[in-house]
Amino acid sequence: MDNLFDFEKTWLLITEVQGVQTALLAAAVLAVVAGILGPLIVMRRMSFAVHGTSELALTGGAAALLLGVGVEYGALAGAVVAALLLGILGTRDADRDSVIGVILSFGLGMGVLLLSLYKGRSANKFGILTGQIITIDSTNLTMFVVASAAILLVLALIYRPLLFASVDRNVAVARGVPVSLLTVLFSVLAGVATALSVQVVGSLLVVAMMVTPAAAAVRITASPWKATVLSIVFAEVAALGGIVLSLAPGLPVSAFVTAISFLIYVICRIVAWARDRRSDVRATSTPEPVGELLSRA
Repeated sequence: MDNLFDFEKTWLLITEVQGVQTALLAAAVLAVVAGILGPLIVMRRMSFAVHGTSELALTGGAAALLLGVGVEYGALAGAVVAALLLGILGTRDADRDSVIGVILSFGLGMGVLLLSLYKGRSANKFGILTGQIITIDSTNLTMFVVASAAILLVLALIYRPLLFASVDRNVAVARGVPVSLLTVLFSVLAGVATALSVQVVGSLLVVAMMVTPAAAAVRITASPWKATVLSIVFAEVAALGGIVLSLAPGLPVSAFVTAISFLIYVICRIVAWARDRRSDVRATSTPEPVGELLSRA
């Protein structure tokens, strides 16, 4: 526990080690993307889809590891394939869960097979499962920034109709909004962001970055704009805080990111519960108008 709060060692690593600075910058960029996409993922009930996408990102990363290619590119390819499959095959609400289950199990099975065939360092296998943000170099960072900028650019172009379709799909269809096309596009955007998140928390815990901050934000506000801002803040705190806390003890970043995300979610649940409690008390304590009392007499 003493190492966990060794602030001098932590500050030294942050200021002196270039890899740590690169990791913090990459995590900050990713947190913005995850924070913006997260509320839409929650509104569209795609949390399970994100987890399914991460399993094919695992498969792609494992294949890249086996072939000696950059893991991030393999994870990106696998996540995009998964997103396309989910977007095309899961357009009907009745089919979505089963399609996700099929893709998830297939991706996980193939990923385990490919990892078992890899005879290199076990740390590389472990990194795909639980994240390896500290290994990001300037080349990886460039890919992070370019991919994130592309996600945000496309999202800016489709955000209004996408938000409309997310809030009320049936009305959006009646108004002529291309809901099916938007579903596929958004699935791809979420898939790319999921592949980037694999570098931070690994394929097994990617929901902690993509879903938990947004799930916490929507607990305390019904406004999409406020939820987005809060989601970004929560994602930044979890990502950057997780890296900083993991430095001194040298433990996996993913453990701290998921712990901070969960703590934020619990606090938001408590805040929402207390607010609803006050509203109920206020409603029951408000006296009825005299006119209504006389009408009942």
